[in-house]
Amino acid sequence: MQKPLQLKAYDYIKDMILNDTFDYNTIYSETKIAKDIGVSRTPMRDALHRLAQERYIDIIPSKGFCIHQMTEQDIIETFQIRSAIEGYCTVQITKDHQETSSERLFEELEELLAAQKKILEDTQDIRSFVEYDNQFHIKIVSSLNNKTFNELFGSYLFQIKRLAILSLEHPGRMEETVAEHTMILQAMKSGSLTEIYQLTMKHMETPKGINLSDFASSD
Repeated sequence: MQKPLQLKAYDYIKDMILNDTFDYNTIYSETKIAKDIGVSRTPMRDALHRLAQERYIDIIPSKGFCIHQMTEQDIIETFQIRSAIEGYCTVQITKDHQETSSERLFEELEELLAAQKKILEDTQDIRSFVEYDNQFHIKIVSSLNNKTFNELFGSYLFQIKRLAILSLEHPGRMEETVAEHTMILQAMKSGSLTEIYQLTMKHMETPKGINLSDFASSD
């Protein structure tokens, strides 16, 4: 089944952004991209408005669009949203740690954690590590089957990824991330409600030392 044109344009631009194809300091023509992928102006504009709402891009009237430059408020909101959603999710998973669905989730998280450990031991490639890091957190959130959680968390994934890359550039942060993921997983598996929320919040708070000027220089 063929994708609706608005979704085709949305997916195309989003993939280009996530694959770092676009430059942060360039204004892109919506007309040219619409022509490149074979869609008209209306579905292209619908796609761009959705991407702007999700903070992937900034629309520049009469010119086109550019990649969204994160602000200090963006960073604060990203940590707040993550903390609220993931804090709730890890507590609920821990409460249901003996359910079959939770056991399947733990197996999937173990595999993702093993992949992170292998990267840490072998290449220490940050971008590869971040892909598994994102999947680890996506699995936790999606396990509750809450559509609103999934959509809200998904709308922040690009910013989460960018912040994770910057955080992991600091010496020792990759090792700390693996250790924190390990403790979170173990607390969920053991049903430790006294530990899980504190561990999750610690993991959310740790990268808050990110300096906004450092982040700007990484774009």
